[in-house]
Amino acid sequence: MEAPPAPTAEEWAFAGKYKLKNSKGYRYTWGQQVRSMMGTAVEGPDQGVVRFRVEIAPDGTLARLETLWTTSDVAERLARKAVENMPPLPPTPTGKPLIFERTISFQPFASDVPPIYANDCRPEPPAWKNPFAWDGKSPQVRVEQEPMKEPDPQELEECLRQLPRDSIEAESANDRRQVERWGSNKLAR
Repeated sequence: MEAPPAPTAEEWAFAGKYKLKNSKGYRYTWGQQVRSMMGTAVEGPDQGVVRFRVEIAPDGTLARLETLWTTSDVAERLARKAVENMPPLPPTPTGKPLIFERTISFQPFASDVPPIYANDCRPEPPAWKNPFAWDGKSPQVRVEQEPMKEPDPQELEECLRQLPRDSIEAESANDRRQVERWGSNKLAR
């Protein structure tokens, strides 16, 4: 599989402004840039996947790159070389360091798909806690789950205005992920 094209100036301009969900657009565009610089992936022992923990300084320079795991030394070496030779990146959207984990796939049959932005304005649901957990000492009391906070309608409207339209590729990849995750051969019976 040929290397995907590098992100365009417009894509980087969008990534440099998109602050929602831990700068999702910046993280995706960074991964797309790295993969585009790794070259053609050929089926065989050199194909593989590598996962990095990345820290980008507020000015867009790489502050830290740590390998979490890899399935191929060649894929890791190519990815690290690509990261070292990256062109200057725009400043992070929030003006703070951007820390994230990113998996780079160097395989002839796998390509990275664009993220879905449609749900980025929705508030995060509260973390689930077992309402029946008990420390064994205090009185047993059922802890009620916090209700999800409703966003301010004016803020929600402003947030929705800045969202980009999702691409057909992103929508179809999201649907495929949902089927793979939730699909069951027993449902067709």
